[in-house]
Amino acid sequence: MSGAASIPSAAQPDAHTSRNGTGADAWQHVDWRAHQRWVPIEGGRPVNVLDLGSGAPVVFVHGLGGSWPNWLHQLPAIATGWRTIALDLPGFGHSPMPAGPISIAGYARTVVAVMDALGISEAAIVGNSMGGEISAELAISHPNRAQRIVLVSPAGISTASLTARMALIRRAHPAVHSLNRWIARNADTFARRPRLRNAALAAVAAERGHLDAAFAAEQIRGMGKPGFLDALEAITTHSQDLAERLPAISCPTLIVWGDKDPLIPVRDADVFGSRIPGSHKVIWENTGHVAMFERPNEFNALLEGFLSG
Repeated sequence: MSGAASIPSAAQPDAHTSRNGTGADAWQHVDWRAHQRWVPIEGGRPVNVLDLGSGAPVVFVHGLGGSWPNWLHQLPAIATGWRTIALDLPGFGHSPMPAGPISIAGYARTVVAVMDALGISEAAIVGNSMGGEISAELAISHPNRAQRIVLVSPAGISTASLTARMALIRRAHPAVHSLNRWIARNADTFARRPRLRNAALAAVAAERGHLDAAFAAEQIRGMGKPGFLDALEAITTHSQDLAERLPAISCPTLIVWGDKDPLIPVRDADVFGSRIPGSHKVIWENTGHVAMFERPNEFNALLEGFLSG
């Protein structure tokens, strides 16, 4: 498969953004295709992976309905001091559906398999939402592979309550999925118009007015992927006993939450913080579910400090 054909438009900045970028717009000045690779797992099924920088490895894991561009603000910044890796989980972004059923434990094994393929024995794992739940599972079930973890509004506690509503969600999913696919196909149009942009990102971001159109378009493009419903069911199943298993996490852990998270209540931060030994918890005001792109500069500074120990 050709990697160049399967990288989002962020890989090819417009001519007017070809100068060297700094700060929050640095992602627009990266030749992402130069860092893309297909990593075969599960008998050769490919996972779309971005790999840049050098040094101690950091692996970024996106959430439900997301894809690797959720970390566009982080990858160039962290790659200045670390080997920085982001992937599309099977069924999301440009990665095809997995060979078997989707599960949180299976996704944790996917991350480990990607690490194996890249020659990485141990890494810092950074995950948002479902990616945070996957990161916690990886630290529990593969403790020798997680050097430290960062959980950004992780799923796994309140999400257990979705089990009772899964039948209704399954019935509504075809219509919602079709709508999300249509929105994703028209991502540039939605991103250019502030009201449409705000509506498309209302489910995750508390304050959306400062998100620029180019960045928002890359987030909207990740919607409507085939793994969504199966992954949501996997989250609810896995969440049933995660709280009891959290004390098994033995690596340094940073928990980051927004006090206006519209998807997962900030009270869940207390559960993660109290049950993971020695963890450090940060709650940001006026911030929603995706702190990494709502407050990119503060998030990057916090992350770099944590990675540096």
